[in-house]
Amino acid sequence: MTDCYQSGEEIAAVVQGFENCTTPKDQFTHQSHLTVAAYYLYTSTPDETFEKMRLGLLRFLDHHGVDPAKYSDRVTRAWIQQIQNVSEQMGAAATLLAITNAVLDRLGDSRIAVAPDNETN
Repeated sequence: MTDCYQSGEEIAAVVQGFENCTTPKDQFTHQSHLTVAAYYLYTSTPDETFEKMRLGLLRFLDHHGVDPAKYSDRVTRAWIQQIQNVSEQMGAAATLLAITNAVLDRLGDSRIAVAPDNETN
């Protein structure tokens, strides 16, 4: 993947744009979602990451007038697990920059299929 970050500041700018809803909705790409989740996982627990992503995505959707039904807890949890797997494979000494770039490289073109939130297994 060619869209790798050169610095932690670039990652922080993506997170800030998401949190402040200053990133236009059409510019908050799949890679942006992965970047924010990787940052949160690097700085928080998986449960805290889920809550931050959930609240942040719902706020972002609301701010940009997007139907909140586009959000899914299951999809968010599934992506966090995938990002956590990449992070764990990299080891405890890996930097945020290295982890985020690895996440983008390994997951940037991926999609996850999960059952809708209202279905039970």
